[in-house]
Amino acid sequence: MIHRTLSLLVFFSLAAAASAQQASEDTWRFAVSGDSRNCGDVVMPTIAESVLQHQVEFYWHLGDFRVGYDIDEDMRNQYGDKLTVDDYTHDAWGDFLSNQIAPFGKLPIYLGIGNHELYRDGKGKEDESHADFITQFHYWLDKPELRKQRLSDDPKNGSLNAYYHWKKRPVDFIYLDNSKDEGFDKDQLAWLEGVLKKDKTEQDVLAVVVGMHRALPNSFACGHSMNGDPGTSPDANRSSLESGRAAYKYLLDFQSAAHKRVYVLASHSHFFMQDIFDTPYWKNSSEKDRGVLDGWLIGTAGAKRYRLPDNLPSATLAITYTYGYLLARVHGDGTVNFEFQQITEDDVPPDVKTRYGKKFVDVCFLANRDDTPHVPEASCNDK
Repeated sequence: MIHRTLSLLVFFSLAAAASAQQASEDTWRFAVSGDSRNCGDVVMPTIAESVLQHQVEFYWHLGDFRVGYDIDEDMRNQYGDKLTVDDYTHDAWGDFLSNQIAPFGKLPIYLGIGNHELYRDGKGKEDESHADFITQFHYWLDKPELRKQRLSDDPKNGSLNAYYHWKKRPVDFIYLDNSKDEGFDKDQLAWLEGVLKKDKTEQDVLAVVVGMHRALPNSFACGHSMNGDPGTSPDANRSSLESGRAAYKYLLDFQSAAHKRVYVLASHSHFFMQDIFDTPYWKNSSEKDRGVLDGWLIGTAGAKRYRLPDNLPSATLAITYTYGYLLARVHGDGTVNFEFQQITEDDVPPDVKTRYGKKFVDVCFLANRDDTPHVPEASCNDK
């Protein structure tokens, strides 16, 4: 009897160890952040160094590579008065690739479009800038896995969009393009609905991680999101709000019907915030199409840092005047755990400090702020 008990103990110990090893083997990491304008040439190489130490599978950028309509401070530091706005417009995206993406080395990179990518050709020429983005970043939008997935979805689809998805077990990663003031157009919403419909029955897909630039409506960062902005036309704000809520509904319905996890990531607001949809609007169970999705804001890759919204609940985990990224751990059951990884001035690589000088690096970490309040649109008060 004693020997049998010991044998069973050994068996269960070995089984537990094998299970733990399998769980460890099924776990992998990725990193994500957005908004690397202004001081991105200093901050992004620092993020890259940290990301590579964590042995992630890829890095995902959620948009706003360069200011677009004016010269970024880091480029002005390098070129001074020699750089005209016309020169800047011509060189800005190349600078982004050379100084912000190259430090990641061979690590796979996925790029998303933000609203500042639409300022390249000047205000009023957003469509032209959007087309330029697809041309300039064709390589990243047509990576083999993205092209394979696009043609699997529709064998006749030979055109590129700034929205895309790819699957890496057990997750479908979806990037949505809400760079324009109007939000998502009908074609993109139909595409999203189709992707989620397939994911609902796809056995290898246990979760979806959705990235975008602007946060979906009625988050705790409502004043700078798809609810719209005071300086934008009412029609554009209405379109953004309605299309954003429609996308949220698709994701919420998917989570409810498929019993698969949904995680939503955005930047645009230049701070870190967790549980961004745990708001009275989405928690209002008396209304249909409501429910809370897991969501994060991670606009902390170098852009001028914003003050936190007023009247933010004290329990909300949020940090401003900081830089960093989200480190995500993907588990075999579809669970994804996100942890904010802060970087400091002490983490800046020596060659970057030498190139830009201590004075400018100090400016990036001690200043580089924009405390202008983002006044919420009326729709932020909807119940």
